[in-house]
Amino acid sequence: MQDSSTLSIERMDAGAAEHILPELAALLHACVHDGASIGFILPFGIEDAAGFWRGTILPALVSGGRILFIARQGGALAGSVQLVVDTPPNQPHRVEASKLLVDPAFRRRGIGRALMGALEGEARSLGRSLITLDTRTGDRAEPLYAALGFSVAGIIPGYCRDPFHDHLDATTVMYKRL
Repeated sequence: MQDSSTLSIERMDAGAAEHILPELAALLHACVHDGASIGFILPFGIEDAAGFWRGTILPALVSGGRILFIARQGGALAGSVQLVVDTPPNQPHRVEASKLLVDPAFRRRGIGRALMGALEGEARSLGRSLITLDTRTGDRAEPLYAALGFSVAGIIPGYCRDPFHDHLDATTVMYKRL
């Protein structure tokens, strides 16, 4: 039996991600229902979550435009993050961190930090010198990004709809030079 405290970070190709699609869908579903502002609003069913992975992420993994990392804690899928490497020709030095997800049952255990560490390591290995991201202003991930050395580039008011309520939230655009 695997120790429940064991954390592992894995890079997933499209085939491996497709194999765990139900777990990925459950992770996304749980995060959205916990209030994560990651592009989705309620109602958001498990089928919607699976459709996102199947229709958006798997093709990007196949094309090489994204890299997916997952975190397992004691064997259970605890989180994921995506590295967007498909940047315009005038931005070959940049990557984007996207959709950092940590299952609500696994929060406050360093999983987000570990996933971002893997993402940063991959960006460095690709010769990229800048990581960008955006996060809902005031969201629980914002202090994590700041602690990891990300700086605020600016705040865009009224950027996205709140997942639960019919009002617009601001987003904070952040960056980190490598």
